[in-house]
Amino acid sequence: MALLTRDKEQLRLEENQLREQIATLSVEQKRQYYAQEVRLIKDPDTYAALNWAFVAGLHHFYLGKWSRGLINLALMTLGVIFYFLVGFSLLGAALIVFVFAIELPQLFNSENVIHDYNNQLMKRLLAQFDHKGE
Repeated sequence: MALLTRDKEQLRLEENQLREQIATLSVEQKRQYYAQEVRLIKDPDTYAALNWAFVAGLHHFYLGKWSRGLINLALMTLGVIFYFLVGFSLLGAALIVFVFAIELPQLFNSENVIHDYNNQLMKRLLAQFDHKGE
């Protein structure tokens, strides 16, 4: 939950610093960088829509966080099965509420979550050019 403590201004400053580093790349490096960035960058609206419509964890799959997505999906599925099919409605409801409780902050913080994700992506892409020595 450290991400919740990072505000928009910190993320914006970090992005500006990364953009300044990108500006120092050669023309060919910039072409390569932006070709990768445009493919890999994530959209906060898509993330929020997946979180809102499918609280079961699909937004984690969107970011490539497969283990967290699978855990959320499994907990939500078990909750629905227990609530509607098996007769353990209290346990099922508790599991569903638990998943909602851990995912709700992500929904309201989706813009910052994606901003941070995209900043980390930019760092990884920039690191490729540092090691090439071009």
